[in-house]
Amino acid sequence: MTYIVTDNCIACKYTDCVEVCPVDCFYEGENMLVIHPDECIDCGVCEPECPADAIRPDTEPDMDKWVEMNRKYAELWPVIVTKKDQLPEAEERDGETDKMEKYFSEAPGEGG
Repeated sequence: MTYIVTDNCIACKYTDCVEVCPVDCFYEGENMLVIHPDECIDCGVCEPECPADAIRPDTEPDMDKWVEMNRKYAELWPVIVTKKDQLPEAEERDGETDKMEKYFSEAPGEGG
């Protein structure tokens, strides 16, 4: 099992999770985070830290596409280990549907 980030992170990008990760497996895009599934040690400490409930175990139904998406962008985006402010529209976008189609950006974040 591994943990991965799902679409509810998009346009929110809360970073509470990155400071508790013991292996620094979070990577930052312009408007979301991902977890490198091959680096995650399955400790689960990040999951309850996410205000948007965007971090899920890969054992839940229909997670294969999210595992591959997390892997792909973890290879392209910089690592993030320091908490930052969430995106300005985070509270408004939290829980919104179809965020991948509406808001997802392939652009990398700053990392750090």
